[in-house]
Amino acid sequence: MELNSIKPADGSKRPRRRVGRGIGSGLGKTAGRGHKGQKSRAGGYHKVGFEGGQMPLQRRLPKRGFKSASLKYNAEVTLSDLDRLGAAEVDVLVLKEAGLVRAIAKVVKVIKSGELTKAVKLTGVGATAGAKAAIEAAGGSLA
Repeated sequence: MELNSIKPADGSKRPRRRVGRGIGSGLGKTAGRGHKGQKSRAGGYHKVGFEGGQMPLQRRLPKRGFKSASLKYNAEVTLSDLDRLGAAEVDVLVLKEAGLVRAIAKVVKVIKSGELTKAVKLTGVGATAGAKAAIEAAGGSLA
């Protein structure tokens, strides 16, 4: 095989449709745009969601809820994650290096999910009440 002999499989590439090139092309005169109206004109179209002047759906519906922009700086770690990590002393930097929390995380909290068998000393990491009890039961501590 030579580079100059490579070609796509038969039928995989179709020639582009040339509209407005006479009656014989099958797409002459109106070029597939129909007769009159905004969509038939050059440059004539509307923005996404426009409903012909009627109040669009996204403006008719009420605004609901609130999503805090600061949530992206919070992260959660489970007890089973801490168990798999195997480190005796854990802080936010250790969790980031292990890939358990995102690099932009500022506030990390341990949640009670799974089991913890090893003693772990947490510094600068929060914990829920249940997770705190499980950590202390395993011989660990929070600072």
